[in-house]
Amino acid sequence: MRLLSGRRIVLATLALTCASGLFALPARAADNAKQFIQSFGTQLVAIVNSPVPLSEKKIKVLPLVQKNVDIDGIGRYCLGRYWKIATPEQKQRYQALFHEVLVNAITDKLGEYRGVSFTIGDVTRSGNEDSVNAILTRPQQPPASMQWIVGYENGQPQVVDVIGEGASLRLTQRNDYSSFIARNGDSVAALLSALQKQLDRHNQSTN
Repeated sequence: MRLLSGRRIVLATLALTCASGLFALPARAADNAKQFIQSFGTQLVAIVNSPVPLSEKKIKVLPLVQKNVDIDGIGRYCLGRYWKIATPEQKQRYQALFHEVLVNAITDKLGEYRGVSFTIGDVTRSGNEDSVNAILTRPQQPPASMQWIVGYENGQPQVVDVIGEGASLRLTQRNDYSSFIARNGDSVAALLSALQKQLDRHNQSTN
């Protein structure tokens, strides 16, 4: 099973970019989406560029990600059709494991990014989700364009997906999880066991 790509997620979390949607947003909706991404991105970049130790950066980033990223929604999406057949206990455990996996994938790579900046571009809409274009600039690296998707399922703007390096992060992860479960007899329990082992290995390597 492919693990969540820390590099891609951090680039996504820093770049704050989205592809063009089906039609242009009204000015007010576009401004709201742009302001949300601008605020979220500015806070993230400030933490990444700060001179504090990596351990302190992780502590500061965690509540920011939990507030501005719909981790529960992304988790449900990544489980795909297996969400419907999972038991309530499995769903609860899966979401807890997914939270840890996603947060680890983001925070483990923070130390690799210093001197970053980003530029917000146009905003468009596809269905009920907004897209905000942005470009991440890093020292001695080519500009990175990525695609951010902002949803409103919980009544406030939250990041629900990022399209970077030619692929949707949540779609890629859903395909990986679905393939893994299918290879293991359609067992959600097998995925939970694999995620737990992944976290155990991570905890051992950081202790």
